[in-house]
Amino acid sequence: MSERRTIERAVVPGTFDPITYGHIDVIRRALLFCPQVTVGVAASLGKHGTGPAFSLEERVEMAKEALEACDVREGVEVVPFNSLLVDFCHRVGAGAVVKGLRAMTDFEYELQQADLNCRMAPDVESIFVMSSPEYGYVSSSIVRELASFGGDVDLLVPPCVARHLATRYPQK
Repeated sequence: MSERRTIERAVVPGTFDPITYGHIDVIRRALLFCPQVTVGVAASLGKHGTGPAFSLEERVEMAKEALEACDVREGVEVVPFNSLLVDFCHRVGAGAVVKGLRAMTDFEYELQQADLNCRMAPDVESIFVMSSPEYGYVSSSIVRELASFGGDVDLLVPPCVARHLATRYPQK
């Protein structure tokens, strides 16, 4: 039987390209059971073979702005990282990784990652939260695609993020 311990800090990792209301929902929910949450913005230079649409610095700034705008301040910090997730968790003193799951495809991928992370760092728990129904369809890639065609992203991202998207994807 393992010893009982509490987790004082969790990491909510992601590329956040851009941060969405779905991400913010997961961060809020992580704060329900963990007093300190580090939002780890991954460099993800090779994501899907193209790299992110926004630079690491832009994504960190957007995340900070969005969390502030949504009144998610207490107990939250936003930190960029360019390392293995478990190494980042150790660096910030996190005992858990919190991930949101939207569908079975998310689960399959995240389960593989959690199994690998457990082998590399058994002291870091993986915690999964199901997406809230109103955000189950929201993804950063959908937000970027919608914005690139001039679609309304107001229901998907905070206004400050929508402004960044309008600058990145100006309409002709």
